[in-house]
Amino acid sequence: MSDRQPPRRRVPGPARPARPGAGQRPGPGARPARRPGPPRPGAPKTIRLGSPRPRLRLIGVALTLVLLAFVVRLFQVQAVNAGTYAAKAEQNRYVGQVLAAERGEITDRNGVALATSEDAYDITADPTMFTRDELKIADGPEQAAALLAPILGRDQDELVGKLRPENEALRYVKLAGRQTPQVWKQIKDLKSALAKKAEGDESAANVLAGVFSVPTSKRVYPNNELAAGILGWVNAEGRGGGGIELQLDKRLTGKDGKIRYAQSGGRLVPTAGGSTETPAVPGSDIELTIDRDIQWAAQNAISRQVEESAADRGYVIVQDTRTGEVLAMANAPGFDPNDLSGAEPEALGNAAVQDAFEPGSTAKVLSMAAVLEENAATPGTHVVVPNRLHRGDRLFKDDIDHPTWYLTLNGVLAKSSNIGTILATGQLGRTQAQANRVLYDYLRKFGLGSHTGLGFPGETKGILAPPDTWSTSQQYTIPFGQGVSVNAMQAASVYSTIANGGVRVEPTLVRGSKGPDGRFTPAPEPERTRVVSEKTAKTLARMLESVVDDEEGTGTKARIPGYRVAGKTGTANRVDPATGKYRGYTSSFAGFAPADKPRITVYCVIQNATEGSYFGGQICGPVYKQVMEFALKTLQVPPTGAEPAALPVTFKP
Repeated sequence: MSDRQPPRRRVPGPARPARPGAGQRPGPGARPARRPGPPRPGAPKTIRLGSPRPRLRLIGVALTLVLLAFVVRLFQVQAVNAGTYAAKAEQNRYVGQVLAAERGEITDRNGVALATSEDAYDITADPTMFTRDELKIADGPEQAAALLAPILGRDQDELVGKLRPENEALRYVKLAGRQTPQVWKQIKDLKSALAKKAEGDESAANVLAGVFSVPTSKRVYPNNELAAGILGWVNAEGRGGGGIELQLDKRLTGKDGKIRYAQSGGRLVPTAGGSTETPAVPGSDIELTIDRDIQWAAQNAISRQVEESAADRGYVIVQDTRTGEVLAMANAPGFDPNDLSGAEPEALGNAAVQDAFEPGSTAKVLSMAAVLEENAATPGTHVVVPNRLHRGDRLFKDDIDHPTWYLTLNGVLAKSSNIGTILATGQLGRTQAQANRVLYDYLRKFGLGSHTGLGFPGETKGILAPPDTWSTSQQYTIPFGQGVSVNAMQAASVYSTIANGGVRVEPTLVRGSKGPDGRFTPAPEPERTRVVSEKTAKTLARMLESVVDDEEGTGTKARIPGYRVAGKTGTANRVDPATGKYRGYTSSFAGFAPADKPRITVYCVIQNATEGSYFGGQICGPVYKQVMEFALKTLQVPPTGAEPAALPVTFKP
């Protein structure tokens, strides 16, 4: 046997189906296969399906671009401009309003309310809720304005302008401020009625759906005209418009709060997140030095006399001589700060500190103070007073023609002699120029030509020219109160200085304030200045008694039974504010009581009396008496029981 293996036989695999004609050769006589060629004319067309791949690619690219645009926009909204769009969303959803702080009260020295605040509402609107798209009507603002105008007392066209503003995105307008609760209730009831009607009738629109209210307060003056010149008023914006309301506006106003709440369809959404509130801080209460009852007596007395005298105006000041506190400051005519629509423009303000006028003979006490303090004369010094006195380029006279008077210095003051005063002040220096400078210094010490210290809005400091500019006339008229101007508070302070032993206490109107925490803070102590010696002040007080007590004095109508009264009359030529020329008279009376233990100063002025007497002693003396009597009783000031000084008025030549 052979070792070689037999050859491996190839085993055929499974047969594959042959393609038609594949591997076959044409047999003899067979036609060769025809290659496809262009269709013959008239032969039917063969429809072949195109490849879908290009179309799918195009659709894919388009979808990719669209998705990419969405992604870019989404990135822009949520990342790049996220804050802007969030703010716009909140602006449409959230509404912010100011919470007005309650204004502080103003009271008198005893806590009696002179100015207070009551609950009120600001009527507001959201203009976007009055559009055609919102109400489905074109005249929504007009219908709403027609309903609101008679309730709010506003012009209908004005309301339409607010409800259809130029800025279409405006969400808040104030239609009327500080309306009573009754007004808001009327609007709210009408708003509810329209809402019910709209629910039952799809064609009806609630044209007041966008009207809202904001709680606030309204300023009220319970005593109407009483002390209006001091208090002032509050304007439509809730800010002080005059007087103490203006002077202490920041302390009275407090600090407004804020509220931010979600809303939908004009309704508050209390449970929505994002609502915030910052409470308002109330203003401080202000306590004045005024006594309401004394203020009433002063205002009643001056108003009656101004009416009887057919005068332009008048004012009365009552001051505590020891503390400088003003107990009353009354003006006539006055005004009602609750309703300024009926007030005369010239009556607004506080004429007692805003009017500058020539005081006349009440200023002679200043000349006498200088003469006594400089030891130029004594109350008993003899002064021969002729009927006329030639000085400079003028001939001076007294208010009445008279034979030569033989007066003491006390008599010069008691009889209010202009000539006697010129002669007495001429002794203040070796020359008239020196005398002028000495007198000027005393006028300044008493407060003339300077603000009183009240800090009152619009207060005048009067007119006091430097002595080297005094004209030939002024250097002789200023000693008896012409050619120099003061306000009533300045003049009252002069007499309080004498009553207080020669020490000037800066006048005050405010005793202190009470903050929101209830703590009372007293006002700063007023400035005190020694003007003349106590001896001079007491001598002047005795001399002023002669004006009232002596039968030859000009102030006998100011006598008060049981009390010693010191005072001085004044009748000055008046400068007409309209023309700047002298026309009419300024009538006045100033004094204090008890004369030997002073407690109260009263100063009265009447401008341009046109009926009856115009002499200060005749028309202001009775006002002084009435007000002083009431003040003494109110403050329970007893008479001293001492006899009057009875200084001599005349002497025998």
